[in-house]
Formats: sequence, structure tokens, C-alpha cells
Amino acid sequence: SDPPSPHSPSNGSSRTLSAREMYLFDTGGQYLDGTTDITRTVHWGEPTPLQKEAYTRVLMGNIDLARLVFPSDTAGGTVESFARRALWDVGLNYGHGTGHGIGNFLSVHEWPVGFQSNNVPLEAGMFTSIEPGYYLDGEFGIRIEDVALVVEAQTEEKPFLTFEVVSLVPYDRNLIDLSLMSPEQIRYLNSYYERIRAQLGPELRRQQLEEAHAWLQESTEP
Repeated sequence: SDPPSPHSPSNGSSRTLSAREMYLFDTGGQYLDGTTDITRTVHWGEPTPLQKEAYTRVLMGNIDLARLVFPSDTAGGTVESFARRALWDVGLNYGHGTGHGIGNFLSVHEWPVGFQSNNVPLEAGMFTSIEPGYYLDGEFGIRIEDVALVVEAQTEEKPFLTFEVVSLVPYDRNLIDLSLMSPEQIRYLNSYYERIRAQLGPELRRQQLEEAHAWLQESTEP
């Protein structure tokens, strides 16, 4: 018989889920008008102080890179440390790349776009993931991954670039320590939540998904 799929539960390897731990959901799909690759980390119970701080610092790194304005023809490897700085500040880090190109109904990890030292310079129109994380072996893992489009920045001197995050999924409020975040980071978070509400709210209502709509409103409170 065929060996069990690593993506299917089995009596030997499965275990009971509980509300007392963190969960990392790496999700995505292929659609005719694009490819998604979105990771969210959640905790439905009472996170430890380390879990909350680590999550918040991963989120701060995600935001710092997403709102960065940089000259055109800048290589991704030149700016990827912005996603690590909030972690580095307290001696934390992660051991994987900060993001990869994403194809349009093509490869989820699409060369040659991304933040490694050997990727091509970033240009308007490219899609890349932004995905800092933090992992404590045997304890928990955190990753916050968004899909971002490289766009022209609204600067006096042209052409400068920035990112427009196109994944519209709230972050876990239970894990955010606002006292660690700067006013600019909190403003970014609020404008992101406004965009989620404006774009997804009417669609959930149209589909009569009232429970999902109520969850969205609660999850995107300023």
C-alpha cells in the first residue's frame, strides 16, 4: 500500500489540538487571476510574554519592510534586514529567507524575484512575499507572511519604490503588544485594517456570510 501522505493525519502522528498553544497556518491557492501564499500565526488562549513579544517583533519587521520607500533598482537583499531589525534589537532572528517571488497563476516560489543576495533588483509590477518569523525549537513557531506588489512610491524625486500588501487578512490581536510598536507602525496597521474592511466587508455581506463578517469587524477594530 502507499505510504501515508505527510499532509494527512494518521493515528501514529496526529495529536489533539488545544487552545493553549500557538498555531502557524501557511495557506495558499492557485487561481486563474493569481497565486496566494499567506501565513498567519494565532493563539486562542493565553500567550506567554515571550510568545507575545516575539510575535509583535515579527509583525513590526513585516510592517517595517512593507512600508519602506527605496530607490528603484535596489536589490531585495539590500533591504531585507528591515524585516529583522525589531528581532535583532533583542537578540532574536530567523533562519530562512525574508521573501520570494510569486508567479501569476504560476510558481508559488518564483525565481528570480525576492530578498536573497542573488535575486534581481526590485521593479514595479513584481510580486514578492514578505515573511519574517521566529522559531523556538520544540516550543512554538511564528511566521507572518503577506503577498506584496512592488509599486512606485509617491515621492518628489522619481522613481522610488515601495510595497502594496495585497493579502487582506487580519493579524492576531491576542498576540500584539502595542507598547512595543511605534506610532507609525500602529498607523500603518490601522490603515491596513481599514482597507480590509472596505474591500472584504461588502463581499462577505453579499455572500451572506454574517458570522465571517462579524469576525472581520471584530478583528479589524482600530
